[in-house]
Amino acid sequence: MQYRQKYKIKILVFSLAIVIVGVFIYLLNNTISNIKSDERKQVMLWAEAVQRRYALVDYTNNLFEKLALDERTKAEIWSEAQHLILKENNPDFLTFLLKILRSNKNIPIILTDSHDKIIASINSDFSLEIGTQMPDSIRSYFAKYPPIPITYDNKPINYLYYTDSRLFSELQDVMNNMVRSFIEEVVKNSVSVPVLITSADSTTVIAYGNLNPNRIANPQNLEQTIQEMSEYNVPIAITNNNAIVSYIFYEDSLLITRLTYYPYILILISLSLLILTYYAFRSSQKYEQNQVWVGMSKETAHQLGTPISSLMAWIKLLEQQNIDKEIVYELNKDIQRLQTITERFSKIGSKPHVQTEDIYTVIYHAIEYMKQRSSSKISYSISALEKNIKVPLNISLFEWVIENICKNAIDAMEGVGNITIYISTTSKYVTIDVEDSGKGMQRNMFSQIFKPGFSTKTRGWGLGLSLAKRIIEEYHNGKIFVKNSEINKGTVFRISLPHV
Repeated sequence: MQYRQKYKIKILVFSLAIVIVGVFIYLLNNTISNIKSDERKQVMLWAEAVQRRYALVDYTNNLFEKLALDERTKAEIWSEAQHLILKENNPDFLTFLLKILRSNKNIPIILTDSHDKIIASINSDFSLEIGTQMPDSIRSYFAKYPPIPITYDNKPINYLYYTDSRLFSELQDVMNNMVRSFIEEVVKNSVSVPVLITSADSTTVIAYGNLNPNRIANPQNLEQTIQEMSEYNVPIAITNNNAIVSYIFYEDSLLITRLTYYPYILILISLSLLILTYYAFRSSQKYEQNQVWVGMSKETAHQLGTPISSLMAWIKLLEQQNIDKEIVYELNKDIQRLQTITERFSKIGSKPHVQTEDIYTVIYHAIEYMKQRSSSKISYSISALEKNIKVPLNISLFEWVIENICKNAIDAMEGVGNITIYISTTSKYVTIDVEDSGKGMQRNMFSQIFKPGFSTKTRGWGLGLSLAKRIIEEYHNGKIFVKNSEINKGTVFRISLPHV
């Protein structure tokens, strides 16, 4: 009962520790969820800002396209005016056409003949000689737009070369800088979250931040990265005029990723600490018990020594007084038995001497002793396929184990029943099964009966089987356990010893 109570206390303490760890893990998971939620809100706000900036950039880009078209239109009007001057005779209309030609104050224009010889230039930063062939460097400068032909009688007699005005070029530079600044700001303000901005078809990377470049180094890596990010979070679409122009993919930050693993690490650490604490407590308790057993055994052996010596002296005296020799013989056997018990107790706590013995012979002698000290209603038998089986043994201690198991069997059978010992061998082990026809035990008691102090008997100390386990496992490098037990049918103890 005492050990059952201790077992319940251990279960209670262990359960309490699990509850504490579980509550802590729940709070940690709740905190992680809140951080993830806040992080997603920040990403959504950032994505909304990206959407607005993208709309502004798109609006500015459209504006520049209109300005470019306007300059093209002006150049074409200027070219048409030049064409009309060649065939117009009305002085007033000529004056109007000249005003159109003079109104161009911004657009650089070069007028050439059909052989690309320079006839005139306006708003050009180059120093040009009239009548000379237009140099290739100037031609490449004006190559952004195709030249406009000026025809007469359906034949080109002049070509008008033009390019963006200085004002438009400066505004275009501002536009390009704004786009670059937008992309840089997108990357810098990605709220510490790995983020990837792609085209609408998710094949082209526009910008990325907090992301290993190797993850988007080639189309295969990019596709895998997009798939992984899509599994983490739904991608955010950037639209323009209700049309998707790009996607923002993102995943949890490194902080969140690390925090996600913390509960599992905490569980592992907690379990490790619980196991270490349990084994440290158990080892300490076992060490103290061992010390108590050793001290008690040696003290018992010491206390038995004096009365045994006195009894031996009395036997000598009885022999000299011609007392019935049969009585003296039986008394002498009991004294020898007491000496054997004293020897056994004295060996507890120290490494006993073992030597190769025939296991069948040792068990036979132990059973013969038990036959003389137990009821005639107890039947003993030994079953072995072979008898010459060598095992390293300390005979005195091993006989003690057999006697302890047999005594427990006799108590379980209440003085009536059968005890059968089966001996078998394998290549490595010798197996001894001790079977009785007693009242059996519950399965949950299989390991409990070997614990010190555990006993089902009202007057039992609960030391016999615990000492048997110590003798077999620590002194003989074997194993002892309950192989099987059925209520009202019996129990089988198994001992396994290394084979010589």
